[in-house]
Amino acid sequence: MAQAILTDRIPPASHWSMVVPKGHTLVLTDVDGGANLSMLFYNPNNLLERYNAPDTLKCQHTFKLTQGHCLYSDMGRVFCSIVRDDTGWIDTVAGVANKAKTAAKWGERDYQADRNNWKQNGYDALLVEVAKYGLGKKDLAANLNLFSKVHTDAEGNLKFAENHSSAGDVIELRFEMDTLVMFTTCPHPMNPASEYPRHSVEVSMIESAPVAVDDDCLNSRPENARGFENNRRYLADRCCH
Repeated sequence: MAQAILTDRIPPASHWSMVVPKGHTLVLTDVDGGANLSMLFYNPNNLLERYNAPDTLKCQHTFKLTQGHCLYSDMGRVFCSIVRDDTGWIDTVAGVANKAKTAAKWGERDYQADRNNWKQNGYDALLVEVAKYGLGKKDLAANLNLFSKVHTDAEGNLKFAENHSSAGDVIELRFEMDTLVMFTTCPHPMNPASEYPRHSVEVSMIESAPVAVDDDCLNSRPENARGFENNRRYLADRCCH
């Protein structure tokens, strides 16, 4: 693997954001097993453009995301490609827990008493992070939950897969355009654990190898080739202006 440009460990119940330039890959590692990483994506040059979950799933004919899939913006462009997924399934539908849901499952949070062990929730964590860029509640689109799996049973009910991710599992996202990335390590909203789950995720950024003509993400669906072409036209126009 290429040498890391930066590496950081995101503690449990934390949030973070960064702009990942085109041509770079985020290497995300579940440190201890059982992690959850809720993510959102925006165009840093036009914050109105953001990750679109329905288009991402519809155009790739899938309910889950994993290696070989792309993450689309609401402008039909590819934010990033999933070039590695050791877990085989990324949750696309469950969203994040809010303060009330977290309190009902794991008790009230109290920073004064718990300090850095307080029970933060994913909704508030993302809201704090997007506020740094002038965004608010209306800008919180449907998110992804990396390292987590939600599937359906025979009756069509959503089920959370326990122990889905193991210690050392890696997911790599290769960015096809400059992207503002938001994420939080707060627990998955469907996690049935009796105690508030606390799991870290390591984040590294490396330079990506060039996209080859036989690239899995580019060729997994005809729609993806069109998404990459939309990127090419968008980036060419930006260079001209």
